[in-house]
Amino acid sequence: MKNEKIPYKIYLNEDEMPKAWYNLRADMKQKPAPLLNPGTLQPMKAEELSGVFCEELIAQELDDQTAFFEIPEEIRNFYKMYRPSPLVRAYCLEEKLHTPAKIYYKFEGNNTSGSHKLNSAIAQAYYAKKQGLTGVTTETGAGQWGTALSMACSYFGLDCKVYMVKCSYEQKPFRREVMRTYGASVTPSPSMETEVGRKILAEHPGTTGSLGCAISEAVEKAVSSGGYRYVLGSVLNQVLLHQSVIGLETKAALDKYQVKPDIIIGCAGGGSNLGGLIAPFMGEKLRGEADYRIVAVEPASCPSFTRGVYAYDFCDTGMVCPLAKMYTLGSGFIPSANHAGGLRYHGMSSTLSELYHQGLMEAVSVKQTEVFEAAEYFARIEGILPAPESSHAIRVAIDEAVRCKETGEEKTIVFGLTGTGYFDMVAYEKFHDGEMNDYIPTDEELAVYRDKLPKVQ
Repeated sequence: MKNEKIPYKIYLNEDEMPKAWYNLRADMKQKPAPLLNPGTLQPMKAEELSGVFCEELIAQELDDQTAFFEIPEEIRNFYKMYRPSPLVRAYCLEEKLHTPAKIYYKFEGNNTSGSHKLNSAIAQAYYAKKQGLTGVTTETGAGQWGTALSMACSYFGLDCKVYMVKCSYEQKPFRREVMRTYGASVTPSPSMETEVGRKILAEHPGTTGSLGCAISEAVEKAVSSGGYRYVLGSVLNQVLLHQSVIGLETKAALDKYQVKPDIIIGCAGGGSNLGGLIAPFMGEKLRGEADYRIVAVEPASCPSFTRGVYAYDFCDTGMVCPLAKMYTLGSGFIPSANHAGGLRYHGMSSTLSELYHQGLMEAVSVKQTEVFEAAEYFARIEGILPAPESSHAIRVAIDEAVRCKETGEEKTIVFGLTGTGYFDMVAYEKFHDGEMNDYIPTDEELAVYRDKLPKVQ
């Protein structure tokens, strides 16, 4: 094994945990475009959002000037159950690849929800409880967010109603049962429970659903139920804010050993993991203090960054939510049911979209069979069964390490391992049985949804 002073796992102690979330937007000279009211096409005001979101979360969502938000003590105490999470030096992977590259990954799977999603779930549940609400509604795709939110709501004694993308509901029954164990109700979406669900089913009989569909149903349920608000596990600025604990801990651990990464890689669906991981590094880049190569990795079957357009679009399929300027495939886009790797949202965080538009980060798309090849390889070498979402980042991290082997460059690579894959065994089974294939939408298919984008000047 390489003779290095850096341990396999770098742990911070409790005193070194972040005491404030970092708001990346504060350091952006060109701010993300505001959410728009779809009726007036004017920027959304706090009072217009108050029927949907919790009051303090609205303040976080709309604030692009405040650099740091103090993490309430009750949330910090909850974090201590599973944070700080380890930053792992992938010595075994380096050896197997015969690469001069140094590889690190931030592991966010060491909690019962199995992913990074709990970082924001507990914050949003806390603010809902503080506001005196009865419960919250949400959507979930692969189920990581729904699982995390059900745990957080159980902790604070809140009701939790989850609308789960139908194909995931059917493919991931154990994820669904964890949510129910923590007291959540779980409904396959689109459903007959809501007006928008019935409308979607009438227009698309037999649809396997999408996050856009599930968002529409969750929002409708929240606004039509007294004492409820809607919460979201990705995309929104407030979520990226809460997830900044990932990047802040990562940077603190690297700084402890005077390590400066060259390449930072994260999977990208709506942007929660990627935005959280890169936050402090991108902040340094924006302030001119350091430079990093930052790479977003998305599925080829849902390629909003690499094949979407930068435009205002609805955040949901039912078109009941505000308009957000983002890289989007169109709110009506529904990924193939064969797509098993999560990351199913039709658009990307407005913050990350603006950074990508400015050329401050890169994006690549990868086929899911290649993703699962990387996941299996990583599991056999590093001993962690990764979530399919995380495995997108693993795929590109391995590719970059192999490139270093070919060029002889000794680069330092950091990627986010967002969670474990123990509830994703149906997808692994399909991969092992040779039943998984790579569906990639055609330009003609994408054009149909692109042509339906809202006309916003």
